[in-house]
Amino acid sequence: MRITRVLSAALLAFGSLAVAAGPAVADSSPSPSASDDSKAPTQAGTSFRTATEFDQGEQATASGSTGDYMYWSFPADSGQRPTVKATVKLPGTHAAQTWQIDVYDGLRRRQSCQYGAQTRTAAQGTASVELACVLRTVRAWSEPWANDPLPGTYYIRLTVLDLTSADLGKPVSTEVRVDSKDIGGAAAVDGSLAKPLVPGIAVKSASGEDGTGKSAVLSAIEPDDGWSSGWWTDRWVWTAVGGVLAALAGIGGYALTRGSGRPRGVPPNA
Repeated sequence: MRITRVLSAALLAFGSLAVAAGPAVADSSPSPSASDDSKAPTQAGTSFRTATEFDQGEQATASGSTGDYMYWSFPADSGQRPTVKATVKLPGTHAAQTWQIDVYDGLRRRQSCQYGAQTRTAAQGTASVELACVLRTVRAWSEPWANDPLPGTYYIRLTVLDLTSADLGKPVSTEVRVDSKDIGGAAAVDGSLAKPLVPGIAVKSASGEDGTGKSAVLSAIEPDDGWSSGWWTDRWVWTAVGGVLAALAGIGGYALTRGSGRPRGVPPNA
């Protein structure tokens, strides 16, 4: 009976912890939401400083000329794995062209793609070319010498690498979109940045126009729910669950090996 009570208590505790952990784990998975593309930008910048800002989930569009450099920027927070996609609609007649999409972090370090068609060649007469770059998971903290993705502003640069002089300057239209997968506690690290890598975020103005003395930030974009502090992940929940289960297993093992405590030969009701 004692063992049954211990096991029942263990199952009850595990059930309550699983119910409590459910919402935390559910929060780590992205939920589909309709994006308002009517607010998405319709032009691109020509350099890092003039990069057009847009949020993840929006589809930015722009018109330009073949040979132009097009720049956009978007925010990415710790635990996210961004996927950058770009579509270039080419003119009706053109020779073979090679297009490439590059992604840079807030320190303007070029970030490698885990997978995706980062560079593609459009054959002669092709109507469009599609590019994609899946970045590594953004980490909350990293060694200064490492090139790991860190929270902050990310830049997209779209350009053509190879084209004939006859195609130079022909009109093209582009579509760019960024979506992220939330990796959650699997990508958690012990540490966090003091500030995200957003241009100008560390620059303090003496006094703002409204007298509040807010930061003079060159980039106004950030995640909808703000920058995460980097210390809370669903790993804490499962660590607590594992600790409780280990304690209950120890209690159950002790109850199984301890025995009833009665001397040999003494009946239970004596």
